[in-house]
Amino acid sequence: MSKPYTRPLDLKHGLVNLTHGSGGRAMAQLVSELFAAEFANDWLAQGNDQAILPPPGTRIAMATDSHVISPLFFPGGDIGSLAVHGTVNDLAMGGATPLYLSAGFILEEGLPLADLARIVRSMAAAARDAGVAIVTGDTKVVERGKGDGVFITTTGVGVVADGVKLSGDQARPGDVILLSGTLGDHGMAVMSQREGLGFASPILSDSAALHTLAASLMAACPGLRLMRDPTRGGLATTLNEIAQQSGVGMRLQENAIPVQASVRAACEFLGLDPLYIANEGKLVAICPPEQAAAALAALQAHPLGQRAAIIGEVVNDAHQFVRVATDFGGERLLDWLSGEMLPRIC
Repeated sequence: MSKPYTRPLDLKHGLVNLTHGSGGRAMAQLVSELFAAEFANDWLAQGNDQAILPPPGTRIAMATDSHVISPLFFPGGDIGSLAVHGTVNDLAMGGATPLYLSAGFILEEGLPLADLARIVRSMAAAARDAGVAIVTGDTKVVERGKGDGVFITTTGVGVVADGVKLSGDQARPGDVILLSGTLGDHGMAVMSQREGLGFASPILSDSAALHTLAASLMAACPGLRLMRDPTRGGLATTLNEIAQQSGVGMRLQENAIPVQASVRAACEFLGLDPLYIANEGKLVAICPPEQAAAALAALQAHPLGQRAAIIGEVVNDAHQFVRVATDFGGERLLDWLSGEMLPRIC
C-alpha cells in the first residue's frame, strides 16, 4: 500500500499552530522536515527519546543555558546561533572540548514558520562551525500571547583533559587579568535593534564560539587560573563573581579596557556603562604574571582575540572589591548590578 500523501510544510507562508506541539502528525512533520533535516547526524537519526553516545573521556563537562532574547534577530546573529555559542562557551570556559548539544524549543502559536526555519538553519550552521552535534531535543507549543515567538534551551556535553583545572576560586593576588577584545558589542547591537536606533557606524553582535580561542590560550599558558565569558552583567559582574569566589580584590585600568568608539558613543547616549553590558564572544582570563605575555600573544594571534589586552591585576582585599583606575587619576568602584540594565539580552 502506498504511503498517504502529506503536504510539505509551508516554510514560506505557514505559521506555528498548536498541532505542531500536540504529539501527532503535524508535530512529527515539523520535527522531520525542519529540525531533523537541518540538524542531521547519526545520533539524532536514531529517532529515540534519548541519544546513545560513545563515552567521550574520563572527565565530562556539562552546561545548560536558556535563551529568551528580544528581538529574535539582531545585527550579527540571532537566537539560533546564540543558543549554540552560549553553551559552547560555557563548556570552553572550563577547559572542555564541546562535543554534543541538546536543544529544547518553546514555540508560540502564530510564529511564522519562515522565522523558525531561519533560526534552525542558523543554529545548525553555528553547530557545524563549532564542530558540535545537536543530538537530541524537544519541541513544545504554547498558546498565542503565552510566549514571545521562541525560547531555546541548550544543554552541552564536553570532555576535559586530565590535568586541566580552571575554576573561579583560583585567582591569587598578583595575577594578571586579560580580556580577549572589545566590550559591549552584543548588548548594544541588541539594544539598537530593539529600540530602532541608528548610529554612523553599525554595531554588530560579537556572538561567537570561543572554544578554539580558549584552547590556544590554554596551550600557551599552562598556569592559567580561570576563564569566564562576561555575558549578562558584563565584565563588572563577572569580575565581582570571581573576586567573591577567590576571596580577592581586582584593580583595573580604565584606559586599557578596549571598547569600540560606536559602542562607547551609544552607551553615553543611553546613559549606560559598557563595563556592565553583555558580551557573547569575549572571554576574561586570569593567569600568573610570569605567563601574561605569552597568554596575551596567544589571544592576539587568534582571529577572535586580535584586540586582546591586559586590563588589570588581582589584589589583596578583604572586602573583595573590584575597582577601576580612571583616566582622571582617581578610582571608582565597580559594584554588583542592583537591577537588570538590559533585560532579555541573551
